[in-house]
Amino acid sequence: MTVRVRLMQGNEACAEGALYAGCRFFAGYPISPSSELAEVLAARLPQVDGRFIQMEDEIGSLAAVIGASLAGLKAMTATSGPGFSLMQEGIGYASMAEVPVVIVDVMRAGPSTGLPTSPSQGDVMQARWGTHGDHPVVAFCPGTVAEAFALTVEAFNAAETLRLPVVLLMDEVMAHLREQVELPAPGELPVLDRKRASGPRETYLPYRAEEDGVPPMAVLGEGYRFHVTGLYHDERGFPTGDPRRAEALIRRLHRKLELAAERFCRFAAEGTEDAEVLVVAYCSVARAALQAVRLARQEGVRAGLLRLLTLWPFPAAVVRRTAERARQVLVPEMNLGQLVGEVERAVADRAPVRSLTKASGELIRPDEVLAAIREVAGR
Repeated sequence: MTVRVRLMQGNEACAEGALYAGCRFFAGYPISPSSELAEVLAARLPQVDGRFIQMEDEIGSLAAVIGASLAGLKAMTATSGPGFSLMQEGIGYASMAEVPVVIVDVMRAGPSTGLPTSPSQGDVMQARWGTHGDHPVVAFCPGTVAEAFALTVEAFNAAETLRLPVVLLMDEVMAHLREQVELPAPGELPVLDRKRASGPRETYLPYRAEEDGVPPMAVLGEGYRFHVTGLYHDERGFPTGDPRRAEALIRRLHRKLELAAERFCRFAAEGTEDAEVLVVAYCSVARAALQAVRLARQEGVRAGLLRLLTLWPFPAAVVRRTAERARQVLVPEMNLGQLVGEVERAVADRAPVRSLTKASGELIRPDEVLAAIREVAGR
């Protein structure tokens, strides 16, 4: 069998992963540092009978993606911080209407226009709480170019099987980093599709959930009648002000994710079995942290790295279990401390949690992480 090995950029790998997962529609608006995603898919989607549309803005982009998904296509958009902010209302709509979509957010320094071509991890909390209300969301965060491919496939799997918006978070470094990637053959990675409506059309209830909390989904134009709204609604999809139905709906939206959360929890670990200092990191900062952990080991400091690939739902059980033997926990981030609070909540009183932050538009360097490891280890 021919091995498909390529030198790929993170954005390019993400685009190819989307095609592998069956994405056939992309709508977006160019914005640094995510623009290569649109450039690649503008050329590649027509080759697989897909559709690419450059929209007038990010609001219209996500609206088009939601429409394409309702019409039965796997659909995606890509953006960066300012555009991600504009998409929040559409993300809330997709959550309430249970429309599977994938949003790639290549994080850059902010707020506002910020530093358009510099890395940041400033959208971590926005990915979870950006839109208003209690809404379920999944967010993946790759740390290698190969993971950008694989986690894009996972993002589509989660969106399609759970019927919700899924976010893939990268930062500028990950988006533009080039690495050798061995592309999986067709069928090597699982590709999952949404449950389709079946049975008599006259008795179809578009929001009647099955045991997993997920309703089968009809396709617009295939004869099933259904109503789509961002309002609280009943099983027919029509708005309701009944408090009991409203409560039941929002709890079901969360329950369907809770039932599947473990299935989509991804992480990697090195040296955590005996680590006295546990470093918890994600995306490109985790690469610097890995080098720092290895250098600390050479100095006799038992350091380990827990690299989070799923940020939301936050893998609290994984963090808690990994931190059981640690005396200190260090969380380096390219922001002013967005995920460290979740780590503290998970670790509880097992060990002190130290935050290492940087918001200058520069990557946290291995020597900076190593200095923090020495400090918390008392060296």
